[in-house]
Amino acid sequence: MRELKSATQFEKAYRKFVRRHPQSQKKIDEALKQMSREVFAPSLQTHKLSGKLFGLLACSCGYDCRIVFL
Repeated sequence: MRELKSATQFEKAYRKFVRRHPQSQKKIDEALKQMSREVFAPSLQTHKLSGKLFGLLACSCGYDCRIVFL
C-alpha cells in the first residue's frame, strides 16, 4: 500500500466540498483508499492532464468530482 500525503490546501478544499456535498464524502474516501492500493485502477479512470495542469494526473471519484495529484 502507498502512503498518501495530502497538502493543507487539499484538506481545506476537501472539508469545504464535503460540507457542501455530504453525499459525496463516501465516494471521495473510497477513491482515496483505492488510490493508496493502486493509482491506475480502471475504476479511478486515472489520466494525464494537459494545458495549465500539464504534468499532473487526475482520477475520478464521481461524475462531477476529480482529484488532481502528482
